[in-house]
Amino acid sequence: MSLAERLNRTDPGLAAPDNAADRRRVIELLTELAGSNLGQRTSAQLQPVVLQAVSSVLANRDRPLTDGERAQLVQQVLDDVLGSGPLEGLLRDPEVSEIMVARFDRIFVERRGRLQSTSLSFTDEEHLRASIDRIVGRVGRRIDESSPMVDARLSDGSRINAVVPPIALDGANLTIRKFASVPLSTRDLLESGTLTESTLDLLTDAVMRRKNIVISGATGAGKSTLLNVLSGLIPYDERIITIEDAAELQLQNPHVVRLEARPVNGEGAGLVTIRQLVRNALRMRPDRIVVGEVRDGAALDMLQAMNTGHDGSLTTVHANSATDALARLETMCLMAGLELPLSAIREQLARAIDLVVHITRRPDGARIVTEVVRVNGVASGEILIEPVLVLKEFEE
Repeated sequence: MSLAERLNRTDPGLAAPDNAADRRRVIELLTELAGSNLGQRTSAQLQPVVLQAVSSVLANRDRPLTDGERAQLVQQVLDDVLGSGPLEGLLRDPEVSEIMVARFDRIFVERRGRLQSTSLSFTDEEHLRASIDRIVGRVGRRIDESSPMVDARLSDGSRINAVVPPIALDGANLTIRKFASVPLSTRDLLESGTLTESTLDLLTDAVMRRKNIVISGATGAGKSTLLNVLSGLIPYDERIITIEDAAELQLQNPHVVRLEARPVNGEGAGLVTIRQLVRNALRMRPDRIVVGEVRDGAALDMLQAMNTGHDGSLTTVHANSATDALARLETMCLMAGLELPLSAIREQLARAIDLVVHITRRPDGARIVTEVVRVNGVASGEILIEPVLVLKEFEE
């Protein structure tokens, strides 16, 4: 069996051999052999040099490593130098949808909607910080005491969030939400139980009839996945503008323009907000606008877009229920700073939004559409809603 085959057989969930000291010595020797541009070389270019360094370091070891342990050491060194250290195996695992590093020695993953602990760990805090620096450096960002938070998108579409001291009290923290290489389809959601046939028929009809839809749910409930699936139901002859904080949508339509917000750069300039993008999208002749998530005054601009000829638009919002979603949108509209009376905002909401779809993640990890409500206007200052779908087991 070749070295590459042995490496591919390594189970990323298994505990690594206790070779942290060996790994450090190999990397030090590797730096001497390969020079200062170590991280700029490919895996194929580095592999023979790594094998040479491993052989040199292990030559005088009291207990020789087995072929499997040696192969694992080589892979760990390559991961440390070129990738994300012990996270590389998890990034390659198609069953892992999210990776959460709570501390250098506490790594958790989400598999099939369930949170699981792993036996993997970084060597120490310095090892974790070096991996975070390498990851954020790939997207032209930096993280340190003066800028202790980073939220960014990697080249493969995965979303990363990193937090370091002094605001992270127990050491650096890293979260990676992996990007699905193949987007889910309506058939996938039916098979997983997220949607029933009748609910899918209802939502398909709403999209085709250009109804404005808000998808609500908690973090990790599957809002973006459902938004992506519903966006895929939009007819192919329509022009779609997507607006996201970090691009996650995978629309297959031929006429899609993707816009992404941008944080401030190292000089404190260059900020482009969701709100600015929504306003700019109105000048781009959209048939529909799809906003990945509204979380501030951009909600008011989104409502105005829905009310000015851009029917059939979609967005998501964090909320615990469909009713809470409308209340959150009210609050975010008030954040726009225009000092509009609440009655005017509620009129805007009632005129703009046709359906609110709420998705819930159950304790067993399953994502289920539990509510669909129709917005029917305003009466006596209150927004009128009509439940179209409520799953009994989720009623309060």
